[in-house]
Amino acid sequence: MTTIHDRAVRGFASDNYSGVHPEVLAAIAAANEGHQIAYGEDAYTARLQEVFAHHFGDGIEAFPVFNGTGANVVGLQSMLPRWGAVIAASTAHINVDEGGAPERVAGIKILNVPSPDGKLTPELIDREAWGWGDEHRAQPLVVSITQSTELGTLYTPDEIRAIADHIHPLGMRLHLDGARISNAAAALDLPLRAFTRDAGVDVLSFGGTKNGAIGAEAIVVLTPEASTGLTYLRKLNMQLSSKMRFVSAQLVALLEGDLYLRNARHSNAMAARLRREVEEGIAAGAIRGVAFSQPTQSNGVFATVPDGVADALRESFHFYDWDAAKNEVRWMCSFDTSPDDVDAFVAELGRLTTR
Repeated sequence: MTTIHDRAVRGFASDNYSGVHPEVLAAIAAANEGHQIAYGEDAYTARLQEVFAHHFGDGIEAFPVFNGTGANVVGLQSMLPRWGAVIAASTAHINVDEGGAPERVAGIKILNVPSPDGKLTPELIDREAWGWGDEHRAQPLVVSITQSTELGTLYTPDEIRAIADHIHPLGMRLHLDGARISNAAAALDLPLRAFTRDAGVDVLSFGGTKNGAIGAEAIVVLTPEASTGLTYLRKLNMQLSSKMRFVSAQLVALLEGDLYLRNARHSNAMAARLRREVEEGIAAGAIRGVAFSQPTQSNGVFATVPDGVADALRESFHFYDWDAAKNEVRWMCSFDTSPDDVDAFVAELGRLTTR
């Protein structure tokens, strides 16, 4: 098959827009020869368990799945009875961007809490952490946080530990949506375990697709008693891969060495470069009417732009509105974003805001 897309097109819409890292493609090819037992009884999925144990410690279990929504839905479903509810930030992916799948497919009530920076605190959680024993209320039994958050912000290990220590005595469990967990590890300069298992996280949705993989995520059970039935729920929810070796091989390629960190450090660095160049342009008067709406702590830049600028800029670069009513936009960087991409984007932003 010949290439049918324009490989020169670049954008800042999503880290899902980028391709697959060459080392991940090589891992898929390496896993391709010969036969392996289907449905996870293969050498690559066995190796993946060892790799995850290296990062998170003994006694964990990983369940490869196809996508982040699947990881969140199945992981949360394994943590809750039918009458259970999940407390999450109102901006959480499970609340906004999963088409109602947690509620429609998993049958989970989401109790969402507004948060200006996408992060939860014990005080915010307490707004919905009540009503146990009330048969008229879905029982709040899990808190779900995102790292890095949908607004590009980060939890410190101490902030996650404070949440875990607050909710565990209440009989609640802690889930972490780690679609961009590698970006968090790179930004915090910490091992993955330091802000997950060691900080009190019970079940983790581990993301690979946004960091150079192709349809490769995993549910990682860090506290065995916090999750039950995943062996059956993964199949029930259509997330059991028959040729699982190809999903597992990608995650092994990311995690066996430092590829997950190299990719994430680069995308974070490109976001920092983008913000810095825009700030310098504002200071020099070369960019006008642009302001930042969130701190840039990982690989996303959130800003407000003058009327009409977003649509004009999208003629050259893909990106999404975050809150169109406020002219707020989101610019995402990927493992393959280049300095030239950033420079060209900032130059066009400057041209449009000063014309």
